Amino acid sequence: MDRFRTVRAQRGSVLCGRVLSHVRSTVLHDSRRACEQTFSAAVHSPVCATSRALIERSRRSCDTMQTREVKIINQGLEDEMEVWGYQPCLWKRILVGVGAVFSGGLLLLLLYWLPEWGVKGTCTHTSLRNAHTLLLRTTDEFKQWFRAKVHVMSAPGNKPFDSLDLQSTAQLPNGDGEHGISAERVEHRGQFRQPVQIHYFTHHSTRYYWNDVIQNFELYKGLEDVKVSCASIHSDHSSGLSKTLQDYRRLFFGENEIAVRVPSLFKLLIKEVLNPFYIFQLFSVILWSAEDYYYYATAIVFMSVISIATSLYTIKNQYVMLHDMVAAHSVVRVSVCRGSKDIEQAMSTDLVPGDVIIIPVNGMIMPCDAVLVHGTCIVNESMLTGESVPVTKTSLPSSGEEASSSFNMEEHKRYTLFCGTHVIQTRFYTAELVEAVVVRTGFSTEKGQLVRSILHPKPTDFKLYRDAYLFLLCLVGVAGIGFIYTIVLSIMNKVPAKTIIIESLDIITITVPPALPAAMTAGIVYAQRRLKRVGIFCISPQRINMCGQLNLVCFDKTGTLTEDGLDLWGVQSAEGGRFSPPEADAAKESLVNTAFVACMAACHSLTKIEGELSGDPLDLKMFSATGWILEEPTEEETTLHNPIMPTVVRPPKHSVPEANQNNPLTHNMELSALSSCEIGIVRQFPFSSTLQRMSVVVRRLGEKHMNAYLKGAPEVVASLCKQHTGQTDVALSLSSVPQSFTETLETYTRQGFRVIALAHRQLESKLSWHKVQSLSRDLIETNMEFLGLVIMQNKIKEETAGVLLELRQANIRTLMVTGDNMLTAISVTRDCGMVRAHERVIIADAAPPKDFHPASITWHDTDNPAQTNKDNQTVEINLEDGVYDKRVTEQEQSYHFAVTGRAFAVITEHFPQLVQKLVLKATVFARMAPDQKTQLVEVLQGIDYTVGMCGDGANDCGALKRAHCGISLSELEASVASPFTSTTSNISCVPNLIREGRAALITSFCVFKFMALYSIIQYLSVSLLYSILSNLGDFQFLFIDIAIILIIAFTMSLNPAWKELVWHRPPSSLISGRLLCSVLTQILTCLVFQVLAFLLVRQQSWYETWTPQSDACNVSSSGLSHSRNVTSPHDHKNIKNYENTTLFYVSSFQYLAVAIIFSKGKPFRQPSYKNWPFMLSCISLYTFVLLIMLYPVPAIDSFLEIVCVPHDWRVTLVIIVIVNAAVSFMLEILILDIILRRLVFRCNQGVNRPAEPPSADTPQEANDRWGSFFLSWLFCLRNKPPRVRYMHLALELQDAADWPPRHSTVTYASDLQSHISAPL
Repeated sequence: MDRFRTVRAQRGSVLCGRVLSHVRSTVLHDSRRACEQTFSAAVHSPVCATSRALIERSRRSCDTMQTREVKIINQGLEDEMEVWGYQPCLWKRILVGVGAVFSGGLLLLLLYWLPEWGVKGTCTHTSLRNAHTLLLRTTDEFKQWFRAKVHVMSAPGNKPFDSLDLQSTAQLPNGDGEHGISAERVEHRGQFRQPVQIHYFTHHSTRYYWNDVIQNFELYKGLEDVKVSCASIHSDHSSGLSKTLQDYRRLFFGENEIAVRVPSLFKLLIKEVLNPFYIFQLFSVILWSAEDYYYYATAIVFMSVISIATSLYTIKNQYVMLHDMVAAHSVVRVSVCRGSKDIEQAMSTDLVPGDVIIIPVNGMIMPCDAVLVHGTCIVNESMLTGESVPVTKTSLPSSGEEASSSFNMEEHKRYTLFCGTHVIQTRFYTAELVEAVVVRTGFSTEKGQLVRSILHPKPTDFKLYRDAYLFLLCLVGVAGIGFIYTIVLSIMNKVPAKTIIIESLDIITITVPPALPAAMTAGIVYAQRRLKRVGIFCISPQRINMCGQLNLVCFDKTGTLTEDGLDLWGVQSAEGGRFSPPEADAAKESLVNTAFVACMAACHSLTKIEGELSGDPLDLKMFSATGWILEEPTEEETTLHNPIMPTVVRPPKHSVPEANQNNPLTHNMELSALSSCEIGIVRQFPFSSTLQRMSVVVRRLGEKHMNAYLKGAPEVVASLCKQHTGQTDVALSLSSVPQSFTETLETYTRQGFRVIALAHRQLESKLSWHKVQSLSRDLIETNMEFLGLVIMQNKIKEETAGVLLELRQANIRTLMVTGDNMLTAISVTRDCGMVRAHERVIIADAAPPKDFHPASITWHDTDNPAQTNKDNQTVEINLEDGVYDKRVTEQEQSYHFAVTGRAFAVITEHFPQLVQKLVLKATVFARMAPDQKTQLVEVLQGIDYTVGMCGDGANDCGALKRAHCGISLSELEASVASPFTSTTSNISCVPNLIREGRAALITSFCVFKFMALYSIIQYLSVSLLYSILSNLGDFQFLFIDIAIILIIAFTMSLNPAWKELVWHRPPSSLISGRLLCSVLTQILTCLVFQVLAFLLVRQQSWYETWTPQSDACNVSSSGLSHSRNVTSPHDHKNIKNYENTTLFYVSSFQYLAVAIIFSKGKPFRQPSYKNWPFMLSCISLYTFVLLIMLYPVPAIDSFLEIVCVPHDWRVTLVIIVIVNAAVSFMLEILILDIILRRLVFRCNQGVNRPAEPPSADTPQEANDRWGSFFLSWLFCLRNKPPRVRYMHLALELQDAADWPPRHSTVTYASDLQSHISAPL
């Protein structure tokens, strides 16, 4: 026995060594998951106790190694974030507490404003698994920081979809706990099972749970998480959940509620008051109160209270409005299946993914996202899509190829009922209720994600705001210089310590004006009001400024550029592989009994709502053109029959010729013939934008077999029809698609018609009614017989061409993004002027790799319609300065690319190097899916375009949200995520929005420059007065800050937008050459004249150190010497003196002068003389200051603490003020606005335009050119590369010999580096 123990010990030692060696290598070289697996295997191995201790030590080493590791959550999604783990640190918290006490709470405010500092300053790094606090950072361009607290939950399983065989009497733990709360035990098959402790955190209304397998937090969305197939939803999830399992899943998914909590006024107040702006104002008010500047402090407090109250009222109203919109139908009673037959009533808040609900006959507002498994529904999805057209939802396929695929809500949305949508009607079997399986609940639903995007929007990234912060930092730097200057000067003059502290801090409040944010917001508020008057509503006011920088606008086609409705132009049927002549009337008697008209009458998703036909406008037009009648079964008829009663379509009775109606025998025969034309719609496969088709299965009255009818995009329908590959003429004649199909289709599409193709197929007679309900559409929609074409006319809106011309003249690029046919889209772009008649359109047709052949792009030109009649309708663009027509070369503007959605996907995946070059000149994007529209917007933003998107909200919601400025032409609920919504249903709102955006942007620049000059002018005045231990008086500050600055700042923002869009855009950056030159020249001018006045007054013969007995207005030179020897009480603040009075007068006029100079009008705003409140304010203030300067009023002088000065000095001050204004005006208007803008900065805006040869220059142009060359050299702007990516690309492509690709060439994926194209 001892020998056996010895051998076992030796083997254990060897095993220990191997395990420890493997653990060490894993810790050093492998991932955390591998560490966990190794530790698990080692712990369960028969190793010695010492080795177990070493293993535990290695585990801790692995934890330490992973402590600083960054993890990614929501990888690849829009809200992707990096996450770090932290745990509280006692000594750090003590240090922060001490620092907070000594800083008077400022340290706590700093940690509140900067979450990353708050976490790192009070916690230490740890692994995510052991974290108590998480630090999150978004991976987008904003890099926002968030902190989140980790909670612990007790549950009998690790994941929501774990299978639990719990007894019905078992009690599930339902409380969230903090760390250390003991878990209850759950009885499982008579035994007690310890619940699992699950860590989770909540961020932006979403819970993330810890997963030990992936060693990261993950989000549970719903039933899709388990990668369930469509067939398994029918087999495994269609019977419902037990109450116990439902309670268990609710632990993870929470209540099914999109809860918009309306914060209390107290919470909103605290959050608003803790804004850095208000904290700085509070600091300023305390400081001014310490200096006894009570009046101005009271005024600032009054303004702050009004600002806070207005902000709280607006925010509270927005929360209440959103809450009411969501809560109106968020909680309803539903019927829930429990097992195969049990049905019980429950509240919708109890629903979890996997529940099966019954859709009532009279419909309901959906409380969740659910997929139909039995029956059919008519649904109004206006909340989701922005279209009030009812759509038909059918049950999820249970067999076939589609049933075997994994369920995905985006791919299977035609079977999905979305939260918030209105189910209008249901169709069902008597024995089978209309049932749907819950897929997502709460904020995971489509509506929940929409509400989340409103509650937690992304910050507005605009260069103006980033530069504003930089500029404020510069002002803080200037304030720092003044702070040091004041301290040094005060110490040298032995000023008391209290006065030094107050005056040195006061210089900061002067340099950084507290009223700056409110003044800058005024222009946006005024612009928002003007937009509201023209029917444009805005939910993101900060984006108005961004509209002023738009240089590209994407337009949807149908409903945006063209009319919503379609008119039937004609039909062209096909028989025997040939097209018949086109017919204008589809209701023609000879066509009534044809399969072509039967397809038009039956293949649709129309329904009757309150006796009126309702559905897609295209379906309505096609059906009404046939003249047929649609009849739907009543509820009583449905319940009397076992199978579902079909919708029936039949020709009208008046189709019987009148001549035969008097003959009874003939009449009966015609009625029999008419009844045989009745068609019952057995099953519908709704239209899918992805598949670009829809189909129905029908049975004609009296026939034993069924037929399938199909309609859709001509290319798609043709591909599903019988294709014969025989080489004989007989074989070719058997093909159902006419040989002239391509030519005929192009003939119509080139003229801008929308073409729909029809096809049909006779199904096998053995197919039963029930069998058809379970067939997949792939089995139905194949081997079809081509029937012909339906030609629809989509008219361009009257306003479209004029608006696009206006945008082109304003140097704003336009392009079309549509789901329609390529050639139709090209035709529409030509008709509306987006592509001019003489310009080439190059179609980039890409194909994915296939059969060992690489991906390829085939480039081919469309026919140039330059010689058509449309030439006479083309309006040539003539700009005022002629720059555009003269300098834009033919190579730059003579071609456009056109891309389909399929080609765009291939190019994005296989030709990433060509994507940016392609979109630089692409104007037509056809057959684009909704997500591709969003992707296109992102690509355009990637090359530094400021992108606008205008659509009707139907399939454009993602692109509208992603664009810098999204404009929805739909007022329905879906457009709530769009920054702008227009009540006018045409694109005339686009130039209106851009005009107001440009005006608001220029206003922001004007106000910022004015407020910056105001602070610097006051800073200069105070600094000069500090040198003689003086300052401005309380009421002087009050007069300047209230009567001059606030009135001017708020009235100068009232200039309306200029009536026209000009070629160039306003600057987007405060840190730009022109603006910096403008500000710096005005600062230097004000400095020179203030110093001049300050020194001159001290040189006057009557000058003395002022005392209350001084009377410089009337005293003689002899009396002057007498007054110097008089002793009297002295003003301890030394406010009243000649320097103070002189600088007060001069600075008051400087404020008004720079206000008028900076209040620019044309070309972005109306002239200032049309802004009567501003002009009235300026004239009144000029008059008042001039009067009190030339004709002093003792009461006013006493109030403003102004001293009397001789009349000659007052005249001298008037001259100084006039010269100051003239110099400021000349510097701003002559030098900056004319010379620099015309010869330097505008030259560099057009760097991508090649220069004209010298011989073409007139003398004036030659002077401009040489002046431009000299000044550009002087400002180091010569040969400077463009800042924006799209201009840099344009320069590269100008010199590219192989771009654009030649007609009929092919570019292969293997040629990416050399861009070699092979001819076809």
